[in-house]
Amino acid sequence: MRFTIATWNINSVRLRLGLVSRYLKEHAPDILCLQETKCRDAEFPSGEFHRLGYDHIAINGQKGYHGVAVISKIPIKEEEKRAFCNKGDARHMRVTLGGHGATDGLDVHNFYVPAGGDEPDPAVNEKFAHKLAFLDELDEWTRTGRIAARRAILVGDLNVAPLEHDVWSHKQLLSVVSHTPIEVEKLSRARAAGQWTDALRKFVPDTQKLYTWWSYRSPDWSKANKGRRLDHIWVSDELGAAVKSMGVLRDARGWERASDHVPVKVEMDL
Repeated sequence: MRFTIATWNINSVRLRLGLVSRYLKEHAPDILCLQETKCRDAEFPSGEFHRLGYDHIAINGQKGYHGVAVISKIPIKEEEKRAFCNKGDARHMRVTLGGHGATDGLDVHNFYVPAGGDEPDPAVNEKFAHKLAFLDELDEWTRTGRIAARRAILVGDLNVAPLEHDVWSHKQLLSVVSHTPIEVEKLSRARAAGQWTDALRKFVPDTQKLYTWWSYRSPDWSKANKGRRLDHIWVSDELGAAVKSMGVLRDARGWERASDHVPVKVEMDL
């Protein structure tokens, strides 16, 4: 069975509903995981997705902030929302797929890791301290909960660019939140704990640049190309060989009123 899953930090699903609809019409993944939906569950525009053939939706929303959602053509038979760091933030959604055949029992985890603010010092920046604690909890949960022991996919805006060529300048960004050594170490430890396969880097060597985010602060994001790879798709060890291709839709960053992130998709043969 050919199966496709995409992830996109949309930075307000209602504001950018037209962009999401365009993406679904043009690329039609079986599942789209959204982050930063920025609306309560009752405000989520489910009707538009139903109209496009995505009848199964799992939402973990929050008024004005954060929020994640899983939009699926495939039935969802179970949902879980984990409140990381004992906060009420809507930053995680796990669904277990149903349906017939290869997708039955497949777990999909959708994450929005805290950005961490601007100052990479947990002693003076509460947001950065929260981010580090979140990554520690992800690591512990992966180990003790054995979430990757099953057939599982973990996607989302993890807000860390872990490799040297996941950023436009490794040297200049070593002290910038998202690429600091402590963030990289914690995210890498969480990935190793589950023996997750980095699906994007399976096809793009570590020596090549790969970005999924370009700042709004750049007057000409495309020409400057000062990107970072903040959006990730990991698959459990059992599924590593099933990943057949990946794509980063860079052009979406140039769409009108675009998010600063772009959609990332992998195709699998389950």
